[in-house]
Amino acid sequence: MPWKEACAPFMLQVLYEDDDMVAINKPSGLQVLPGGLFQQRTVLTQLQWKASKQGSICSTGHDFQQPHPVPVHRLGRGTSGILLCAKTKLAKTTLATYFAEGTSFVGENRMPGQGFGKARRISKFYRALVRGILECDEILIEQPIGVVQYPGVAKGLYVASSSGKPALSKVQVLERDTQQNRTVVQVEIHSGRPHQIRIHLAFIGHPLVGDPLYLGGGQPNLLETETIEDSFAEDGGYQKPERPLPGDCGYYLHAHRLVLCHPSMDKTIEIIAPLPSILQTRQESISNKGCRRDADI
Repeated sequence: MPWKEACAPFMLQVLYEDDDMVAINKPSGLQVLPGGLFQQRTVLTQLQWKASKQGSICSTGHDFQQPHPVPVHRLGRGTSGILLCAKTKLAKTTLATYFAEGTSFVGENRMPGQGFGKARRISKFYRALVRGILECDEILIEQPIGVVQYPGVAKGLYVASSSGKPALSKVQVLERDTQQNRTVVQVEIHSGRPHQIRIHLAFIGHPLVGDPLYLGGGQPNLLETETIEDSFAEDGGYQKPERPLPGDCGYYLHAHRLVLCHPSMDKTIEIIAPLPSILQTRQESISNKGCRRDADI
C-alpha cells in the first residue's frame, strides 16, 4: 500500500568538492540510502536530484540517467556530519578500498592493543555526548560486534557479542560535565561496523545521551514502551513499533573530522564538519561566539 514518508531534513551542505568526490554535512534525521519507510527522502535521492538540475537529462519515473555522486560509506539516520561520496567509478573503488582496509587492520590475529598506530589512508573522528563521567582520559575499546534476532529488524540487530567480528574504537575525553553527569568525547574508529560507536560506548557503561536503543553492555533496550497513536501521522500511516529501532534518532553523534589520501592526486585532504552547539566544549563555544562577534563588527 502507498504511504506518506515521514518528514526529514533536505538541506545538504557541501564541505569539500572536486572532480573525484564530494563531502557533505549530513543532518541528523536524514537517511543515507533508501530503505524501510524512507524511499525518497534520502541522501542518495537528493544527490540524484542535484545532478539532474546541473545538466540536461532524460529521466523516466525515478530513474536518473545523469551520473551523480554516490555515498561510499554510511552514517546512521540519527548521526550527523561528514558523509563522503564518490563522483567517478575510480574514486568509488578507491575510497571503498580505504574504508575496507581500515576494518581489515582490526583482524582476529592482532593482539589486544597492538597495531593501532598502523598507517591508514583514511581516518575518521567523531564527537559524541555520553551519559556519566569517564574516569580515564583515553580508552581503547576492542569489543567484537555481532548480530542477534530482534523484532522489527529483518536482518538482525548489531550488538556487543564475544562471537562477533573484531571492532576497534579509541575514545578521548574532551570535557566532563559533573553537574549534568555527562561527558563530551572524541571517538576515532579503526573499523566500520554498523552502530559501532553507539555499541562500544554503551558496552563500557556510557551510552550516548538520548540513545533510545543501546543501553549498558552494548545490548538493546528491551523494555516495552507504550505505543503513541499520533505516530500514525509521523510515520506515514504506520503504527510505530513498541520497541526502539536502529534508525530511531535522539542521540548526539557527529562525524566531525575526516583525513584521507586523495583518490587520484598525491595529497592529503582534511575535512571538518562544524560541530552542533551541544557537542562543543565550553572553550570551543566561547571561541565561536568571539568569532561571530568579530564578524559582525
